[in-house]
Amino acid sequence: MRNTIQRQLVLDAVRELKDHPTADEVYQHIASTNPSVSRATVYRNLKQLSESGEIKLRRISGSAERYDHIQTNHYHARCIKCGAICDLELPYLDHLEESVRDNSGFKLFGHDLTFYGLCKECAAKAEEKTEGKKQ
Repeated sequence: MRNTIQRQLVLDAVRELKDHPTADEVYQHIASTNPSVSRATVYRNLKQLSESGEIKLRRISGSAERYDHIQTNHYHARCIKCGAICDLELPYLDHLEESVRDNSGFKLFGHDLTFYGLCKECAAKAEEKTEGKKQ
């Protein structure tokens, strides 16, 4: 696969954004400084980069497809209020796949685990709101 300028722009954007951007967010980031790069070019390069393993496509329930600059297996948390997604520093449970395979007979290719709740900012706002009502 050729390493084009556009491909490098897309890879750099995913690495710079670090917040599991959607394809549209990657496009917006690139278009702000390189308006000649088309949306189709960004989408095509995201697909190629994820297929080559340079970035990871993340399908997180309740969210658009997102791209991750971290290629190793890890878990995520998604805020149900603002939609923010963050990486969790938890050990990846390889043995979980073995247990599922043994119990189900499925041929597994991996797993994703996402926790849901409120991020720090949304939790703090909810707390402020609750405190304001008590007064």
